[in-house]
Amino acid sequence: MTTTGRKELQHPRFARQYLKTAAESDRRGGDAHRDRLLAGLTGRVLEVGAGQGRNFRHYPDTVTEVVAVEPDDTLRTAAEQAATSSELRVTVVPGEAAELPAENGEFDAVVVSLVLCSVTDVPGALAEATRVLRPRGQLRFYEHVRSPHWWAGLLEDAITPLWSRAGGGCHPNRDTEAAIRAAGFTVSEIDRFGFAFSPFVPNTLHVIGTAVRP
Repeated sequence: MTTTGRKELQHPRFARQYLKTAAESDRRGGDAHRDRLLAGLTGRVLEVGAGQGRNFRHYPDTVTEVVAVEPDDTLRTAAEQAATSSELRVTVVPGEAAELPAENGEFDAVVVSLVLCSVTDVPGALAEATRVLRPRGQLRFYEHVRSPHWWAGLLEDAITPLWSRAGGGCHPNRDTEAAIRAAGFTVSEIDRFGFAFSPFVPNTLHVIGTAVRP
């Protein structure tokens, strides 16, 4: 049963819109991105910011359990519904990236999918991912990130305040790869590509990658 998350983490207007646009994003390439993100995972997985649960059907059968953390009440309700139709064992729980509801070293992998752009405390979220991962556990990430081109980066800086208000706290100008490395992870694999999740938004730089906990 859905419980109520912290008020400051609720973005009901954005969440309702995202429920409508996520399917279009997946048709435009997001489905293939999710397959790449999750390929080869094994054991127990903690998914941070699971949204409406669109990753659930992409997990390989080598994964034994997924604990899906989602702070937004609207999206978590949709994720709970998605979990009921999943062949995988999925438990959806309230929580936030900087205070994960898990024990130390409990998981084989942590998945963040379009999440680190919107959390308030990126170093805190990555520290929590490190805490709940077993040694040499994997962080799988799929994020849109700051452009390496100076002019595009400045444009992203300029639009971030408005974009963040409209997009549930999303910051398109974050250098997520650098933050992951600064948190002590070794990035073992990364792919960079342009992607527009809707015909009405600009093409932005995205990354899919794997990082390993020390």
